[in-house]
Amino acid sequence: MSENIWSLKRCDLFERLTPVEKRRLETRAVMRTFKRKEIIYSPTEPGESVLVVLRGKIKIKTITPDGKETIFAFFGEGEMFGELALLETEPRNEYAEAVEEAQILAIPRDDMLALMDQRHDIALYVYKLVGLRRRRIENRVKNILFRSNRERVVALLLEFIETDGDQLPDGWQIRLELSHQDLANLIGATRETVTLTLGKLKQERLIGIHRRRIKVLDRERLAQELSGIAPDHAADAIRPGAVAPFQPKLL
Repeated sequence: MSENIWSLKRCDLFERLTPVEKRRLETRAVMRTFKRKEIIYSPTEPGESVLVVLRGKIKIKTITPDGKETIFAFFGEGEMFGELALLETEPRNEYAEAVEEAQILAIPRDDMLALMDQRHDIALYVYKLVGLRRRRIENRVKNILFRSNRERVVALLLEFIETDGDQLPDGWQIRLELSHQDLANLIGATRETVTLTLGKLKQERLIGIHRRRIKVLDRERLAQELSGIAPDHAADAIRPGAVAPFQPKLL
């Protein structure tokens, strides 16, 4: 494995490692390339490693008994996944699939645990990462149970701004290329419902769409919808001297 592999990849976790720690992991890590739609791991497989995306994009998903796909998350370059293997010895319970050709680095569970035992700051980073991702999944479940389809779409767009958004002069560009079916699988809705909802948001000049890329044009108005303020009255609600409404941060 190339000695420069760690320095070439954007991964917050491994940027914290010393050269000696990097070399130690390099001797044990395995790198593989997966084609588009190829399964990286499946449910019931043992969680013997933690994985890092070196190139490309992957998704974590499950398949319901009736064959419907539910997407939990997307991960891109520099991001770690399969981290629950560090906390339990149970088999994995979801699929990891390459959305596009992807290069994946697999680090043996025991080596990563040994590093966490020596470096408490690394251990804390991993525990915080697990907690953050669990809260995001919990929020998705609450959205499905208690929010309308429009609110689910809005919540998802605001989440993507936090995790995969680039701020531009005229809004926020979401880096992920997502089909309407992908969005539907993320929020438990139908593709037709998502298409209609996105069309309405575009008509209201809240978002723009170009080749599967979504740009959020008015983040504040979207957030106001989730804070209980009707969009038509948002301007009146935030008048000079008034206290701005609470805008939940979606994690």
